[in-house]
Amino acid sequence: MDLASLQTFIAIAEQRSFSLAGERLHVTQPAVSKRVASLEEQLGVRLFDRVGRETRLTEAGQALLPRAYRIVNELDDARRALSNLSGTVSGRLSVATSHHIGLRRLPPLLRAFTKSYPEVMLDIRFLDSEVAYADVLHGRCELAIITLSPHCEAPLKAVKVWQDDLDFVVAPDHPLAQRKRISLADLCAYPAVFPGSHTFTRKIALQLFDQAGLTPNISMSTNYMETIKMMVSIGLAWSVLPHSMLDESVVRLPITDAYLSRDLGYIVHTERTLSNAAQAFMQMLSNTDSNAVIVDAAG
Repeated sequence: MDLASLQTFIAIAEQRSFSLAGERLHVTQPAVSKRVASLEEQLGVRLFDRVGRETRLTEAGQALLPRAYRIVNELDDARRALSNLSGTVSGRLSVATSHHIGLRRLPPLLRAFTKSYPEVMLDIRFLDSEVAYADVLHGRCELAIITLSPHCEAPLKAVKVWQDDLDFVVAPDHPLAQRKRISLADLCAYPAVFPGSHTFTRKIALQLFDQAGLTPNISMSTNYMETIKMMVSIGLAWSVLPHSMLDESVVRLPITDAYLSRDLGYIVHTERTLSNAAQAFMQMLSNTDSNAVIVDAAG
């Protein structure tokens, strides 16, 4: 049983597709099929069923998946531990981040890091914060810089880097734009566009309304803050946006009975060895200005 076969098995299980797994691993579909066939022959079981266009794990495949994760992660952990003995900061560093943080918080840090550690090859993945949690948990990346969950559970560890204040906003010509005092109940009378149903930001905002016994009229949702801002600016709905994104295209509402903010930071897996590169990046994050933000970043 070789490492490439296990990595291929995991990629197919996650992508539910032989072709997509090949794209992720940068190998041809015939090579993917050959690796799976070899693994199935060694184990004496069928690992996947193809139902229409979808590839599903068999019962044997479901039993193998958590063990495959452990084997691959243990090997990666051993590789990092041995590499760390040299004391050099080099090699590949896989980092996940959300689009908003990647555009508005990370550029100065990434610029400084690559200048300080030119031998590190950065692999940056733009993912929803919730997906990035899973990537760190399963060892697909060493750390993720994201919107932190209100409840981070072991074996993950969350470290706050920035506090991101959120504002209620509307278009300049929205009926609420000229009012001096607005309550949460007033907002509920108008359509809203919110972050996606599984996002941490949405959960934070909904908790505020739940505590007041209110239900906002959510007519649309998307995971991208830039898209939310556009939809608000053309008058389709009200929403919540990070204060750093506000400009003349939207108006901040003076909500009298509410305050919203979210924590941004990084997460790591506490049971795995971190590379010297990951530790250097975490140290740089810890030393960053908590208010640093690129207000004129595209999007």
